[in-house]
Amino acid sequence: MDIDLDNIARAAETIDPVFRGTPQYVDEQLCAALDRRVLVKVETVNPLRSFKGRGADFMGATLPPGRPVVCASAGNFGQAVAYVGRRRGFPVEVFVSQSAVRDKVRRMKALGASVIEVPGDFTGAKDAARDHAQRVGAIFVEDGRDVAITEGAGSIAVELLRAGPIDTAVVPVGDGALITGMARWIKEHSPHTRVVGVCAEGAPALARAWAGRPVGDTPIDTIADGIAVRVPVPAAVPRVRALVDDMLLVPDDAIRDAMALARTTLGLVLEPAGAIGLAAIAVADIPGETIATVLTGGNV
Repeated sequence: MDIDLDNIARAAETIDPVFRGTPQYVDEQLCAALDRRVLVKVETVNPLRSFKGRGADFMGATLPPGRPVVCASAGNFGQAVAYVGRRRGFPVEVFVSQSAVRDKVRRMKALGASVIEVPGDFTGAKDAARDHAQRVGAIFVEDGRDVAITEGAGSIAVELLRAGPIDTAVVPVGDGALITGMARWIKEHSPHTRVVGVCAEGAPALARAWAGRPVGDTPIDTIADGIAVRVPVPAAVPRVRALVDDMLLVPDDAIRDAMALARTTLGLVLEPAGAIGLAAIAVADIPGETIATVLTGGNV
């Protein structure tokens, strides 16, 4: 396993404090609505309104200052790399699809990134970003592949387990960095805790890969743009298969209901990918007395 526990522990102490120590609590109204004891970890109260800053900052500490960095993003990862690049002194170019959420594109630019829009979807943007980085001699960083990003995301689990025993952790799954970083720490420090990933029904690629099914080129049809992965990152697949206990698929209607539920019970505005863990808890028979989930983003 290439995800290093010492690095996760170091990330929990060294990444930008603005991303650390996020709220985690049990809300009575939410529990009553779901008829379950649910611990939420809120990753939306930071300058990026998502968890992506953790992995980007830990990764950024390993990069040489001044050398250009290129990535592809549906929005939140690009914002994170732009934020870290501005803080650590390297220029950032982000490739996005023409269908990317406009508010996310504007925020990437506001954080100092050069944003290049390309035809097609996120996978096409990633291919273009990789080719461009090779052509100009920039550093290409890829969420789900680069292990430092995964280890930085794993710092969420370090904090989460401080809340006490958790029977099941329900984690949104896009490229796999968040769930594998968290699962690596949880399996070492709370081996009884089940780790359950959640994909949108309209973007099931990594769930299929986890199950050992052929993936190929999986069509996408979901409102959850932040986890709308058509082709899994190859490096993420063996990590997911080794560390994750179960994978669930959730329809868009359930995601919409979960977004509304978060707003009325928690007073939080979540984007679809940020609410999908709550959606899974609402519609699936997930075992355990205490269930935890990560509210990963609020960039609607």
